[in-house]
Amino acid sequence: PAMKTAIETNHLSHAFGGRPVLDRVSLTIAAGDIVGIIGPNGSGKSTLLQIVCGTLKPTAGRVETHGRIAAMLELGAGFSPEFSGRENIFLNGYIVGLTQQQIEARYDAICAFADIGEFIEQPIKTYSTGMAVRLAFAVMAHVDADILVIDEALAVGDARFVQKCMRFLREFKERGTLLFVSHDTTAVANLCDRVLWLDGGRAKAIGPAKHVCDLYLENLFESVQGASRDAVPVAAAAGATASAAPARDQRLDILQASPYRNDIEIFSFDPASAAFGK
Repeated sequence: PAMKTAIETNHLSHAFGGRPVLDRVSLTIAAGDIVGIIGPNGSGKSTLLQIVCGTLKPTAGRVETHGRIAAMLELGAGFSPEFSGRENIFLNGYIVGLTQQQIEARYDAICAFADIGEFIEQPIKTYSTGMAVRLAFAVMAHVDADILVIDEALAVGDARFVQKCMRFLREFKERGTLLFVSHDTTAVANLCDRVLWLDGGRAKAIGPAKHVCDLYLENLFESVQGASRDAVPVAAAAGATASAAPARDQRLDILQASPYRNDIEIFSFDPASAAFGK
């Protein structure tokens, strides 16, 4: 077929303690798609990824995947804390189906990517969270996977390593399929083609990355502050007349009083704006 399918889920549901964590989520991901998954904590994002990877079984529905999957799920998953970094490289390679010869051929490149130096010979239990993520991502990047699954793993990396990982993911877009969960909607919008928004275990929206991220942020903003188009001016709420003096931005007093004053311009947020972010 002209378009091959990498992942297909059909009416996936998963219950925990009688409470549905996922509720009839259906999704088709073509080979080469880069799909982000966003939503608040507890919305079912990690559960969906674990079902795709096969570490959880759905209560109902089915999931089909085509190709080798490499995953970074919860921190430490797939690592033995008593094994050294070197031993865990081989352990993870075996888990995804590589032979010892294939792992040995990639070993130097994995160590160079992780860049943790002599700690490669130390037990994982002595690693910081960031070091463990470095090693896990380095292994995942060198197993020739068809599908990568990443669950919020880059949030604990330092800026330099995160940039290295993002460069790798942008290159991977040319040859593989990616499922990317993150609370960083900017990264999701920049990296992904489509986005699935989960809320309460259900698919609330799926579509172009920036559009769905904007909908999610608008919903998040309004859940805290209320809908901007319904905002009531402070003066009107206090019963002031239309002839009352307009509100004054008190930040200007600070700027005018500063001995280092310059031509700084302050932009005011318009609560009556027709759309979020405009």
